[in-house]
Order: sequence, then structure tokens, then C-alpha cells
Amino acid sequence: MEYKKINRLSRYFVLGLSLFAMILVVGATIFTIIGYFHPTPNGDEGTAAHLFQLAIVLLMPTGLVYLVTADWHHPIDVVRRLIIPIIALIVAFTTLYYMEHIY
Repeated sequence: MEYKKINRLSRYFVLGLSLFAMILVVGATIFTIIGYFHPTPNGDEGTAAHLFQLAIVLLMPTGLVYLVTADWHHPIDVVRRLIIPIIALIVAFTTLYYMEHIY
């Protein structure tokens, strides 16, 4: 496989994993607020939390592959393709912080 194909695949995985993590956290928060989901205070975190953790762990090597195989002759394009995943992760971690400390 050539670098462009690997870079494109890893970019899609970075985007997918970051959006998946955001949807898990925001979805669980919405269900908690409207009363369909009741997390236990001292129990197991649940499947959604484990899937979120797995998505974040998989995001690290995938992001590294994206950065290593990127065309650094055009750094603006490399960074521009990371804007949506970064925003999704900011939303996910901000929502997670809100649920842990404020709600």
C-alpha cells in the first residue's frame, strides 16, 4: 500500500473514531438528562464508557499513522483535515467534564 492510501484510511478512521466518541458521550448525556439512563454512582461505568475509552485508545495509534504518512509539503491541508476530529473530541471531553463535575 502506498502512503497516500494509508494516509486516507487513517484520516477516515481518525474522523470516525472521534465522531463515535462524541456521539457516545453526548448521547449518554442526553439520555441521562431526559431520564432514560440512570448511571450508578459506585458501580460499573457501563458499555458506553468502555466503548468511549476504547475509541480514545484506538485514536492514538491511528492519529500517529495519519501524522507519519501525511504529506508535510502541504501542512495546512494536514491540519485542516484534523479540524472536525479535534472539535468532536473537544465536545466529547467537555461534555464528559460537565457530567462528572457539574451535573
